[in-house]
Amino acid sequence: MTMPYRRILTAGVSAFMLIAMATSGDASTAPASSTAAGGQCDFDWEIGTWHTTVRVLAEPLSESADEWLQFSGTSVVRPLLDRRENVVELKVAGPSGHIDALNLRLYEPAAQRWSLTFVNARDGLLNPAVYGGFHDGVGEFYGDDQLGGRPIKVRFLVFRQGQDTARFEQAFSADGGTTWETNWVAIDRR
Repeated sequence: MTMPYRRILTAGVSAFMLIAMATSGDASTAPASSTAAGGQCDFDWEIGTWHTTVRVLAEPLSESADEWLQFSGTSVVRPLLDRRENVVELKVAGPSGHIDALNLRLYEPAAQRWSLTFVNARDGLLNPAVYGGFHDGVGEFYGDDQLGGRPIKVRFLVFRQGQDTARFEQAFSADGGTTWETNWVAIDRR
């Protein structure tokens, strides 16, 4: 199975950004860019370290009874490129194992939208990005993917619940977005 060109390019860019971030020291003290426009600062509130609890649906979009897997650990959000982009490093564990992952968030100024690309360290592959932004304080991001060889829609929501708490939800739809099944819920607390 070959990896599509776009995924290879995105992986290369992601690796470059992570290396640049690691060699530049603590980027969390860098000032925000004075040229930030539109929604480019939407995730600035999240920069830093969070305690994370995660619930993951074991078998999304299946006929089986819902079984939720529980995890806890940390989520560290680091700014990149003078806060124009950022990366989330997730490390959580629970009775059913652990999840080590990255979420690369890139802002497109021309489109005034974010792309969020999830990378699971287990397989090292980039999932297709979800795209969107914040409206009335809620982040809404949508994209297309596959589950078990069938096409699905993906929705990712971000709810800031005060200065020190945030909620993240992922849902899948097998019917083009008519109905959604939530399969990932993360609560972050400072």
